[in-house]
Amino acid sequence: MQFSQVKAIVTGAASGLGLAVVQRIVQAGGKAVIFDADIEAAENSAFSSGGDVIALQVDVCDENSVAAALKEAIDYLGSVNLLVNCAGILKSSKVVSATRVMPVEDFQRQIAVNLTGTFIVLKAVAEMMRDNMAGADEERGVIINTASIAAFEGQIGQVAYSAGKGAVASMTLPLARELADFNIRVMCIAPGVFDTKMMAGVSDEIKNSIIKQSLFPPRMGDASEFAQLVEQIVENPMLNACVIRLDGGLRMPAH
Repeated sequence: MQFSQVKAIVTGAASGLGLAVVQRIVQAGGKAVIFDADIEAAENSAFSSGGDVIALQVDVCDENSVAAALKEAIDYLGSVNLLVNCAGILKSSKVVSATRVMPVEDFQRQIAVNLTGTFIVLKAVAEMMRDNMAGADEERGVIINTASIAAFEGQIGQVAYSAGKGAVASMTLPLARELADFNIRVMCIAPGVFDTKMMAGVSDEIKNSIIKQSLFPPRMGDASEFAQLVEQIVENPMLNACVIRLDGGLRMPAH
């Protein structure tokens, strides 16, 4: 599939990685719909991106919210041939510390957004893709989920986050096997440390400590580099059923 032919839904695209993907799509001549809980930020991002893009308020954890937004997205796009799931949250907390025990609600919330939300959206979009007219390459669509290197090297305080992202990564192969019947590819990107809103609350000391663990380049990733990989996945039909680490060779330390 050529990137200029993309008709995409991108979740969590009011900022960060998702926004960079939307910007790259519209710059290439494609169309995009932003799904985000923060509608004001999403609309501002859609406006600033220019091109064919709209924003819709969506709770990815709510099937009814996703279904209603998907209907609006189809009305705008005509059909969907690319889904990029970027919606996610991170809240660091030890399961048990000297003074506190993690409330199960904190664990459930991260699983709900990072894992269940990803599943709800991809399930609904895959159903739509199944009925697409096949393109010149016989492809009907591409689904790209976002995991994290925390799926493989979770740090202290990341049990809930790592569990959700690890499950997202683990879905890749079985989902690709199922959707191959409909000529739909499934990929997963596991980014390292990127300069996004999610990292805004992390101290410079911790950021620098993590960056020192990178091989090359010794810096945080830029969201545009994530978007570049999305484009490469879309345009290369042999990329299917795998998780790509995008991390500059970073292996996360325990702390």
